Amino acid sequence: MSALTPSVPARRAARAAWLAVLVLLAGAPALAAAPASVPPAVSPSSAAPPTVTPAPAATPTEALLSALRRARQAEVRGAAVLELVFPPGGTPTRRAAALPHLSAVPGLVRRNYTVTVTPGTVAGRAAWRYALTPTNPLAARWTVWVDRRWNLPLAYQERMPDGRLARRAELLGVTGQPATLPAALPAPAVPAGLRRALLAGLPGLKLPDGFEPLSVRTADTGDTEVLLGDGLNVLALVVSRRSVQPASGVAVRRIGPQSVWLVGNLPQSALQDALSGVRRVNAQAVQALPGTSGPPAASDQ
Repeated sequence: MSALTPSVPARRAARAAWLAVLVLLAGAPALAAAPASVPPAVSPSSAAPPTVTPAPAATPTEALLSALRRARQAEVRGAAVLELVFPPGGTPTRRAAALPHLSAVPGLVRRNYTVTVTPGTVAGRAAWRYALTPTNPLAARWTVWVDRRWNLPLAYQERMPDGRLARRAELLGVTGQPATLPAALPAPAVPAGLRRALLAGLPGLKLPDGFEPLSVRTADTGDTEVLLGDGLNVLALVVSRRSVQPASGVAVRRIGPQSVWLVGNLPQSALQDALSGVRRVNAQAVQALPGTSGPPAASDQ
């Protein structure tokens, strides 16, 4: 990472964009968790789903994806600890009453990660420990622990290639059986046509290896924020009339009245390289970027 010290505006902008990414991924505020001492009650509509003992899968990748697919419908509840090291600022460690949802795009995980599995233990429960190594050597590595009996995540962590922690979430204890979610979470997918439209809006943009645009939103500030992902890792691409100073985890390119930021947990040189070829901003094309309304492709289920 760059040794630059983030300015206050850059740090605030980076954190705001990054937390917006986490909210989009989790479907709920990732750090606005309930106190661990007061776990939410399981309502009658959230009765425990049947216990699942996963059948042997063809590969560790498919075994992990089956657990993450099940986690869109059910969750393990109990005291959990959350730690968000990147971006810096705020309170890095929080408590929660359940493990925050880990969103993954199956097709991109299959394409961009090598997965291995070994035995492990979390919160006193037997687990499978899945280690995910990205094909992009600059991207973060992931580890996910899945309950052997329930086939649901118990913990996960994101680490940089040099081993530094970026984010982790772990159940410290388990309360009862898994609970069914009130509504199933949507299956993430790569929207058809979004990559082509984004490159038309920002000619010269070079997406980091393995990353694809996943969704678009317009912030309250009027900024256009595009979520990029490689299956697990995420970046926030922001087109704004506001300007911030480059900083660790924030690359900025000023083009006329517009600024393009790329925020995320990649080395500074990789973030800068992605924006270095952008010569103009097609504002009309950027504002017309398609959303994520169509059904996911079968490979992304």
